[in-house]
Amino acid sequence: MRCFLYIALFFIGIQSVFCQSDELAQKFLDQGEYAKALSVYQNLVKESPGNSNYFMGLVNSHQQLENFDEAEVLLQERLKVTNNNPSILIELGHNFELQNKPEFAKKLYTEALNALNEKSNYAYSIARNFEKYSLLDYAEQAYVLGMQLNPEMNFELPLARIYGEQGKLDEMFAAYLELITKQPDMSISLMREFDRYILEDASNLANIALRKQLLQKLQKTQDLTYSELLAWLFIQQKDFDKAFLQEKAIFKRNNQDLQRIIQLTVIAKSEDDIETAKEIVSFIIAETTSPTILIQANQLLLDMKLSTVKESDFKELKKDYEKVLLEFGTGLETMAIQIDFANFLAFRVGEIGEAKQLLDTLSKSQLNNFQQAAIKMTLADILVLDQKFNQALIYYSQIQSLVKNNEIAQNARFKVAKTSYFKGDFNWALTQLNVLKASTTQLIANDALELSLLIKENSLEDSTQTALKLYAKADLLAFQNKTEEAIEVLNDILQNHKGEKIEDEALLKQAELFKMSENWKQAENNYLKILEFYGKDILADNATFLLAELYKDQLKNPEQAKQYYEQIIFNFPDSIYYVDARKKFRALRGDELE
Repeated sequence: MRCFLYIALFFIGIQSVFCQSDELAQKFLDQGEYAKALSVYQNLVKESPGNSNYFMGLVNSHQQLENFDEAEVLLQERLKVTNNNPSILIELGHNFELQNKPEFAKKLYTEALNALNEKSNYAYSIARNFEKYSLLDYAEQAYVLGMQLNPEMNFELPLARIYGEQGKLDEMFAAYLELITKQPDMSISLMREFDRYILEDASNLANIALRKQLLQKLQKTQDLTYSELLAWLFIQQKDFDKAFLQEKAIFKRNNQDLQRIIQLTVIAKSEDDIETAKEIVSFIIAETTSPTILIQANQLLLDMKLSTVKESDFKELKKDYEKVLLEFGTGLETMAIQIDFANFLAFRVGEIGEAKQLLDTLSKSQLNNFQQAAIKMTLADILVLDQKFNQALIYYSQIQSLVKNNEIAQNARFKVAKTSYFKGDFNWALTQLNVLKASTTQLIANDALELSLLIKENSLEDSTQTALKLYAKADLLAFQNKTEEAIEVLNDILQNHKGEKIEDEALLKQAELFKMSENWKQAENNYLKILEFYGKDILADNATFLLAELYKDQLKNPEQAKQYYEQIIFNFPDSIYYVDARKKFRALRGDELE
């Protein structure tokens, strides 16, 4: 037993020495110390002549030293002892390429391909060797010939990738789709491959090629996989109406399963295609008999109507809410809709009393702690709207007791700070904010930090906090949806507190309100003023990114947008906007996004 152990340890030691020598030789190659690499590989090949990695390392070392004749002798000898392995012919051809003898190389590459007629099982290794030296046309021929000679071989995936590198988009997608025909389960994983080529721009050549190949497939077969891929393509292009047409066809043939259509609704809504999202939700409501889905769909539809409603349509939307609650009742099943309705009544219609009454009635139900917290949060927000700050603070404090250590409790604590700030009780607000700066929820932590800095920085110069109180008043008016009044208060700050620390904050806040009023040029002017006068201050990256967004989305000036996204990339690498700016800059430039 002990003897066996010694033998085992001996072989392990020998193996370790070889591994270390191989790593050393590779290190010498990487560092350009080719003579040293050659010496190590010569010893390794002597000790282990059958190891192909050591052998190719030796050949490579000779080639780097321009010992092409020695490399050729080694390869010719290897060819004999490996029963004329066609892959060695490619290595010999490459050796001639290095000597600038393309005619000799081409002859050997052709010979390697011809060898497949008798040795089709070498197709993969031959193709991979061609790929190693970026000989893509030869690699393509090897894969195609291999599958022709042996139909059981499946090289569609590497072949498709080669077509992609060659820029043969039609052939690439045809190969991928052929692979999906043979292995339908691969469709989801292959979307990652498609994603390397597909852009939001429908006129992108890859988008056109994939759409063409999918339509050809659908003319020959009604396989749902191709309809699903076509819907996916339309979603990438943000053509949600076209995606919906595909999804409806899939729905009718797929056991009436609404899950894909529900998912499309969420995507369309998140991308602000509200009209298409409304159309999809209306379809869901017409098709489903599930009470749960019906309630959720109606809530989503009402929410989207609310996001685009004009004051002249408030009465109609109120009737829509009442109709849904009449149909589905005012129990806990419709609690989310009732909370949305209360917010609509209070914040948009101004019917605060009716909103409170609705929530008071709802609060008398059998509620768990989280349901109680949700209702109390809405009530507290409405009380702040009504400037009944002390009552609101009581509710926010109760929420923290109901759902301790939860994100909802942290949000309630932040609202305590914000309400105290609205009241002008800046010291108590800071006490709450100091706790929240360490919040596990990044968004709350960031908001707490921003508000804390606003209060601190604007209390140092002005012990009376006059400008800060005006700013808090404007903030409250904005919360109350009194946009024009908030803009006027901020104008007061900008006229009477010029050069004070709060000026850039006032400009940024006012720009946000101008955007809400669709006053795009005024918003642009404010951002430009911040960059002109406060270009090195803390809000410079905010103004730069928001200006880029304004140019891209509202002012339809992609060149200007590109310029300001680029400024974020180069001037603000630590900004929270950096990742978004880089992605959007590349999209505007037309890069392929990974």
